[in-house]
Amino acid sequence: MKGHLKNFTLLTVSTLIMAVGIYFFKFANNFTFGGITGFAVLVAKFTPLSASDFSFIANMLLLIIGLFVLGKKFAAQTSYSSILLSVTLSGLERIYPMSHPLTNEPLLELIFAIVLPAIGSAILFNIGASSGGTDVIAMILKKYTSVDIGKGLLASDILFTIAGFFVFDIKTGLYSLLGLTMRSTLIDSLIESLNRSKYFHVVCSEPEPICEFIKNDLKRGATIVLAQGAFTGDDKYIILTVLSPNEAIKLRNFIKAHTTGAFLLISNTSEIIGKGFHSV
Repeated sequence: MKGHLKNFTLLTVSTLIMAVGIYFFKFANNFTFGGITGFAVLVAKFTPLSASDFSFIANMLLLIIGLFVLGKKFAAQTSYSSILLSVTLSGLERIYPMSHPLTNEPLLELIFAIVLPAIGSAILFNIGASSGGTDVIAMILKKYTSVDIGKGLLASDILFTIAGFFVFDIKTGLYSLLGLTMRSTLIDSLIESLNRSKYFHVVCSEPEPICEFIKNDLKRGATIVLAQGAFTGDDKYIILTVLSPNEAIKLRNFIKAHTTGAFLLISNTSEIIGKGFHSV
């Protein structure tokens, strides 16, 4: 129950963060990068529909198509975020209509248009969810074709972004192109930061006190490997464990205070699969 509540909270907060970044900074400045919401900016220029309303219609249509093509499991993972994002964008348009950007600093607004949706997307991807949109198209193509989905979606994003040069002006197009370039890199970096852990190699002669501290105080597991010193030929033990950054500080301080002659190798890692981390 606690895990479901945490996931629901993360879904809600991340989707609302995305909505704020898209509505107040992306739509208001006509930035055309980023899937359905980027396309919505172009549609709003030529039709009576606003970008928010077009996003709502497009996301709902894609959600219905996804339900029939991809099944109920897809709907359970995607529908809440997709509906919440679409409804929030349409609601913001009616509660706080915007006829111009919030500030006269387009570069500052571009940063928020990139960072806020990127944070929201990173949280969603990290818990195995999505906000719908072009993700639905990607999932359908993946099911029925051998098309390289990543390249296909990147190509559509590039087309929408380039269209911004002709539909609006060169400055808006350049900002959109910059946003497209930075967006995917930032999302990858944020996901890595959310999953970052510390991987320990501890080489020592007496592993018991260190392992007891890991098990009893940190509530983590460890693996002991018997080794031999290349220079002295003495028997050594290598303790392997993965900890959160806060736990890593505690272990490092414990070893420093209670163990002499230990050799530590500590590295950053973000791909941990197993008990206590991500399930297989």
